[in-house]
Amino acid sequence: MSFEISGIPAAAGIAIGTAVVLEAAALDIPEYLVEPEAAEGEAQRLRRALGLAREELLRVREAIPGDAPQDTRLFIDAHLLMLDDPALRDRPLRLVLDEHRNAAWALHHERERLLEIFERMEDAYLRAKREDILQVTDRVLRHLVGVHAPELPVGDERIIVAAEMSPADTVLLKQGKVLAWVTDFGAATSHSAILARSLGLPAVVGTHIASRLLRTGDTVVVDGEQGTVLVNPDPLLLEQYRELQAQRLRRLQLLEEQRDLPPVTRDGLSLHLYANIELPEDVDWVLRSNAEGVGLFRSEFLFMNRADSPSEEEQFQAFSQVLKALGGAPVTIRSVDIGADKGLRDDEFRAAHGVLNPALGLRGLRLCLRRPEWFRPHLRAILRASALGRVRLMLPMVSSLVELRQTRALLAQIQEELRREGHPFDPHLPVGIMVEVPAVAMAAHSFARDADFFSIGTNDLIQYALAVDRGDDDVNVLFDPLHVGVLAMIQHTIAAGQTAGIPVAMCGEMAANPALTPLLIGLGLREFSMFPGAVPEVKAQIRQTSAAEARVLALRILAGEDLGASPGQSEDL
Repeated sequence: MSFEISGIPAAAGIAIGTAVVLEAAALDIPEYLVEPEAAEGEAQRLRRALGLAREELLRVREAIPGDAPQDTRLFIDAHLLMLDDPALRDRPLRLVLDEHRNAAWALHHERERLLEIFERMEDAYLRAKREDILQVTDRVLRHLVGVHAPELPVGDERIIVAAEMSPADTVLLKQGKVLAWVTDFGAATSHSAILARSLGLPAVVGTHIASRLLRTGDTVVVDGEQGTVLVNPDPLLLEQYRELQAQRLRRLQLLEEQRDLPPVTRDGLSLHLYANIELPEDVDWVLRSNAEGVGLFRSEFLFMNRADSPSEEEQFQAFSQVLKALGGAPVTIRSVDIGADKGLRDDEFRAAHGVLNPALGLRGLRLCLRRPEWFRPHLRAILRASALGRVRLMLPMVSSLVELRQTRALLAQIQEELRREGHPFDPHLPVGIMVEVPAVAMAAHSFARDADFFSIGTNDLIQYALAVDRGDDDVNVLFDPLHVGVLAMIQHTIAAGQTAGIPVAMCGEMAANPALTPLLIGLGLREFSMFPGAVPEVKAQIRQTSAAEARVLALRILAGEDLGASPGQSEDL
């Protein structure tokens, strides 16, 4: 029987092959007390399981081919680092030694606590990190309860269907010449999905039902761009997808040929393409994409999954690594965008400031200004790094001019400190804001007098404007980047920047969608920042777009017209 399953597009590409459905072995976690004299032995069991999990990941890392993308090792390293995280090691050990709990239950208990924290996170990228916690702890728990992970089959033209996939699994799939994978759970921002994009493996995640509906041996078409899975398609449809495969190959070849061409529209308008990164090691991906620099360097990695705050020197070294690797290209560092519910290991503070809706609570710049003891070292590190290259400071979740002015006053104090101490810095460091709160977008002309630049964060702007959580399956269909109200706010923000003579960029997911590129050009956007893998596609779309036609397109959409094909787009790619 032929049918179609829809999911989340995680890694573009079309794969046609035979399904292999992996049956996940259930983990039955026992709960019991151990005798006090046996507690040290139980703790040793936990330490041994952690060690065995580490050995497994190291074997996977050693098996990575030398020509594999740098990202491949980074995600395995991320899981190795999680095994050293106090939350996954010290807290469970204390439950074993102090409360005499069995090791498996102690680790499971701590995992559930962490998952609850991550589940409440408003930022979709950070919320997706819960998958990494699940994958790492599952690896350890399997050793504790004696359950082996399902064997990953190898062989040409195989398509893996599973409940979920870890970065280590993804590496092994690539080694085994598997064509693609489909999962019940997952997000486009998970490590395994990002790794799939880097390795060129098509993937569809979040189908909810694929592993239950598909059978090993089914003929499957995975469309990683549309997020669809076709099961046992008829011969005519199968042939159509084979032609789409051939078209995609020609497309990729053309994109590679255009890699060094500038992002200029058909009628001569020059634009700027930057990359979003989250780790210093992501610079390699930026360089491969040929982006002009970094338009969003997320600094949250420095603060996540640790018991203390990072030192000024640690932060300075991380920022310096990126600046040196980019060799003079501009880097926009976003000050830490984290909230009371978003990963800080400060349970007392989180409890005191917990809110029913974290999206409306103490997060981003609001939290930073309340915590000067770690915001000051953060700003000092960014200022010191500004002496090494073209740095801009971007402030997240700004909702009032008072917050921006308070931050500028704090920066002035820190600059005076650095002068006295003899630390060099850029005294003219540009300070800009993320425009992601609707009230700020509507008052953009006022903010433009105090900010040196704007960067529109469409992910939050859309969900706040439409009262829609895009991570909620019940309402995410209402998450509409083309809503006329959203587009009006974007246009208003861009116009305010143009009037004030300050740059306006966009670093949300809209910037990475080539289908929206003509519209954004028509709205006046001139700086795009996106995950590095999207740069070639967006550049190709820019080169096929007429800026004059794009302006007409934008006016028609703002007027509420229901349009078919976009007049600024070409069919060549």
